[in-house]
Amino acid sequence: MPSVSVLLPFRDAAATLAEAVDSVLAQTGVDFELLAIDDGSSDGGGRMVERLVERDRRVRSLKTGPRGLVHALDFGAQLAKGRYFARMDADDVCLAGRFAKQLAALEADPRLGLVGTCVEAFPSDAVEEGLARYVDWQNAVLTPEDHRRELFVESPLCHPSVMMRRDAFHAVGGYRDPAWAEDYDLWLRFDAAGYAMAKVPEVLLRWRHRPGRLTFTDPRYAENAFREARAAFLPRRLQGETRPVTIWGAGPTVKRMLRALEPHGFKAIRFIDIDPRKVGGEARGLPVTGPENLSPQCDFVLVAVGARGARSENRDALNAKRFVEGADFLCVA
Repeated sequence: MPSVSVLLPFRDAAATLAEAVDSVLAQTGVDFELLAIDDGSSDGGGRMVERLVERDRRVRSLKTGPRGLVHALDFGAQLAKGRYFARMDADDVCLAGRFAKQLAALEADPRLGLVGTCVEAFPSDAVEEGLARYVDWQNAVLTPEDHRRELFVESPLCHPSVMMRRDAFHAVGGYRDPAWAEDYDLWLRFDAAGYAMAKVPEVLLRWRHRPGRLTFTDPRYAENAFREARAAFLPRRLQGETRPVTIWGAGPTVKRMLRALEPHGFKAIRFIDIDPRKVGGEARGLPVTGPENLSPQCDFVLVAVGARGARSENRDALNAKRFVEGADFLCVA
């Protein structure tokens, strides 16, 4: 029985599929199977996989019809034989040593439910400034503590870079098809169930970007959908917190976040702001005060600021007051 089952769904990806599959089959040091899941292709990708099956016993060809990514992944997971599931997309490229290093990390630390890798976004002419910043941020989130700290800021893992424990995947309910991104939904459920997440601190996947990909066009990947996902899971993270919640920030980012949180029963007692024009006023019916009297004994703080660099400044200010991130405050977006 293989140690790892690689789940690679594809649809009309003949132009890049061979390179992606070759990069998987070139992996060494791990016993694996490749489940190539045809999600209703109308180009030559399905025939390409059938030919590979004849040449390489590690390749299994599955067909679902055009049912979508979540159905294809779920179908593959049901038929997979490995103790671990690795993700791969039909337009990305695995680099040497990826599977072996991820498997070693998972087997060395039983706390880990999944392990990703750092990634390189390519081709350069498709990588705009915002995406480059996101990849740099994601690649700096490495340890279990980093992932837990940043999870409510943005999705900290590149989906096709991840390897997961099979039992943990099934314990959290596998893939779902919510109103937000299916991968972010899965990371939030891993966290809620107590599984740690980490990355191998090396670039081991080339992550291809092109106009029209789901990341840029599907409404489930829009900013408001990610906000709804965070709002659905944040009250679980705060469960058992007895201190009243104070929110640092009183601008548009905070107001949008509160609108998403209120249907989930979330309540705060005040806002913190350093702008003297706002201090002494109200926002959404709550008082706005300065940070002078904040205390980790009395306050749990949600830092919700949108301006670049402001989050780091707020972290520094709370650390100076002996707040411990994760225990006494959490950054959200």
